[in-house]
Amino acid sequence: MNEVILKFTVPETCNDVQAKYFLRKNCKISARLLTALKKINLGISRDGTLLKATDKIYEGDVIRIRLPEDENKIIPVEMPIDIIFEDEHIMVINKPYNMPVHPTHNHICDTLANAVSFYLMKNGVNTCFRALNRLDKDTTGLVLIAKHSYAAAYLSGNTEKLYTAVCEGLIENQGTVDAPISILEGHTIQRTAGAVGGVHAVTHYKPIKFSNGHTMIECILETGRTHQIRVHMSYISHPLAGDDMYGGSLKYINRQALHCGTISFVHPVSFEKIKLTSEIPDDMKNILR
Repeated sequence: MNEVILKFTVPETCNDVQAKYFLRKNCKISARLLTALKKINLGISRDGTLLKATDKIYEGDVIRIRLPEDENKIIPVEMPIDIIFEDEHIMVINKPYNMPVHPTHNHICDTLANAVSFYLMKNGVNTCFRALNRLDKDTTGLVLIAKHSYAAAYLSGNTEKLYTAVCEGLIENQGTVDAPISILEGHTIQRTAGAVGGVHAVTHYKPIKFSNGHTMIECILETGRTHQIRVHMSYISHPLAGDDMYGGSLKYINRQALHCGTISFVHPVSFEKIKLTSEIPDDMKNILR
């Protein structure tokens, strides 16, 4: 087991307040984690002594949080991974196509989770696999991974992602697709848009380049539904190249032409604003040539 200790320095704005106020409001420590920390020896401390949630804290105090021990339950498998960013709290991986993020009954040992688990184990870190965004098996791009529960809770729902896709046909203007998404009747994976009873889904898109009968677009998601970009672009008659599940042709590429190229977030411990990018793969570029 590896021990994770977080350190937070009390700012002037939190001088002479209860520790729980600082930990909840400034550090985003959840009530659930605060409760769990009570059961850990020196779960919350100051100057090496126990700090209760109701104790007063003062500017310049260094508060230490000893997180509950974690355990990896993913089978570690040695595979190459492209690490874009890493520190003791998070890492960002540039995922290739033909690699699921999480294990399933069809993919037990060939996923990003397996590869990351091996890498962390090799470096003496034993932790659960916590991916903050999930990409389809054949979608490429950036995946943000939290190394401990606090980072996962802090970043959950607080990341911005920019996707690039190559769609069939000419898209001249930017727009928004606001159409509910539901599972297609008779299927377990395939989705459909616009049906009554579907879940709310909104995609914003902007054309970047048109060539060879295809338009490269950038997409921002208001919601994060399974296959959302793929389903929505097919819904407006511009399926992604290579996405034969939703009407795209395999003439130029044998996977959906979709890439998560930019991810932005505030670091869960340093609170630094971080923006990372990944270049569009060659197989997507070649469609436009």
